[in-house]
Amino acid sequence: MEKVVILTGGTSGIGQATVRQLREKGCRVYEFSRRDAADPMHFSVDVTDAAQVKAAAEAVFEKEGRIDLLINNAGFGISGAMEFTDSADAHRLMEVNLFGMDNAIKAVLPHMRKAGSGRIVNISSVAGVFAIPFQAWYSISKAAVRSLTMALYNEVAPYGVEVCSVMPGDIRTGFTAARKKSTAGDGEYGGRISASVAKMEKDEKNGMTPQAAAKTIVKVALQKGRVKPYYTIGFSYKFLVLLDSLLPCRTVRWLLGLLYGK
Repeated sequence: MEKVVILTGGTSGIGQATVRQLREKGCRVYEFSRRDAADPMHFSVDVTDAAQVKAAAEAVFEKEGRIDLLINNAGFGISGAMEFTDSADAHRLMEVNLFGMDNAIKAVLPHMRKAGSGRIVNISSVAGVFAIPFQAWYSISKAAVRSLTMALYNEVAPYGVEVCSVMPGDIRTGFTAARKKSTAGDGEYGGRISASVAKMEKDEKNGMTPQAAAKTIVKVALQKGRVKPYYTIGFSYKFLVLLDSLLPCRTVRWLLGLLYGK
């Protein structure tokens, strides 16, 4: 039976690659994003608008009779010193990266509960484990996604609905160029803001391809048997996440400061 999938943020990067790979495996994938697209299975939806998300999800359910899989991928990044970050920018990021995810979950979960099956895959980030200096709000949003995943995992497990989070590391996508960068306060911070962001973006541009990340996301989304709450993409990032659980907090802080704080 073809899986009926809703994926948010699928017009570029990881999302676009994931849509293609899921369709290659026979899934019927409906994509929600603000951008226009010629794809007949695309819905122009702002994930921060709960009414829009619910209406689009209902349209998918009415057409297909079920929703098997939700992949919450929509998101963006901002960078800059926390002290100088405009509160409106921070709120906007949380609205998309966290509450947009919440809107999509609320739109599909009633159908999954009634069906007694379904899977929700939330795209987080290794930054949700390692809070990156001068990328605080992005790190906060992705850490919140991890917490949301674990809490929801236990809430809906009795109804046959599975929830997990996938954490990519550095990836070569348009996400880097789309990031809203602010160097406000760079003088006060001794040029460390611009230096940190430049290092971070260099790592991203040398990171894995979106196709490689999508391969793992698709594997998790379609795997048989119950999923684990968290999956990390890439051996090096799996090793780093393991180190976070083994090393003292001050050592982890020192490493992050060495990489991105100086």
